Amino acid sequence: MARVLGNRLLLLALCAVLAAACRREAPAPEPAGPAPATTTTAPPPAVQLKDVSERDPRYIVGISYPPTVNKYPGLAAELKKYSDAARTELQQAVDGLGAEPPPAPYDLSLSFTQLVETPGVVAIAADGSSYTGGAHGNPLIARFVWLPPEQRLLTAAELIPDPKAWQAISDYAREQLHTSLSQRIDAEDMDPAERADLLKNAGRMIEEGTLPDAANFAQFEPVLAADGRIRALRFVFPPYQVGPYADGTQTVEVPANVLLPNVAPAYRGLFATG
Repeated sequence: MARVLGNRLLLLALCAVLAAACRREAPAPEPAGPAPATTTTAPPPAVQLKDVSERDPRYIVGISYPPTVNKYPGLAAELKKYSDAARTELQQAVDGLGAEPPPAPYDLSLSFTQLVETPGVVAIAADGSSYTGGAHGNPLIARFVWLPPEQRLLTAAELIPDPKAWQAISDYAREQLHTSLSQRIDAEDMDPAERADLLKNAGRMIEEGTLPDAANFAQFEPVLAADGRIRALRFVFPPYQVGPYADGTQTVEVPANVLLPNVAPAYRGLFATG
């Protein structure tokens, strides 16, 4: 009995020694490799707009920006997109000339002007023309209304989202434009038949150019009250929209009391209510 017990104790001791040896000889785990690098996309560099002046035997380019616009990178990017599109169109016309220079240099003249700057809204006007032959240049007219808190442009369709609401604005604009047309014609010395013909043709352009659709009122600029809120919107109509080229750019100011019943609730705080 003592011999059996001793053999068992000897066997247990041997197993313990073998287990310890196995633990010592077990291969160490592979070291973990370096963590994969985290890829982060850096924001695109802010656009720094600078005035442009270029002269070539075939073309002339002049573009100016307000220096304050670089405070608003998103707005600066929108202005650059607009001016780049105008330059691309001019360049395509120049490339079509081949080696032969035009009788008169092609021309791109574009000026961006800051109209409004408040904590809630910034407005920039783009005015100019692009000449690529013909009797006169093509007008370049645009307005950019920027909302700094939201970092985006405000469109006419967002400001007044109900399509039916544009009827009241259309009626107001038409009345103002027809009155202005009559005053201009009355100031001219012309026979009754010529006057009637001009009233008919120009009046038709007014009716078509002010149809109650947000697209016809896409270019607008805020007119501020003394407290910095919007007392009116000045809608801008490029040449040919509501009159012949000779009449130039025309505008109509629509007061806040006409606009506010139809303005989207999110933007009513921008307007003066008195």
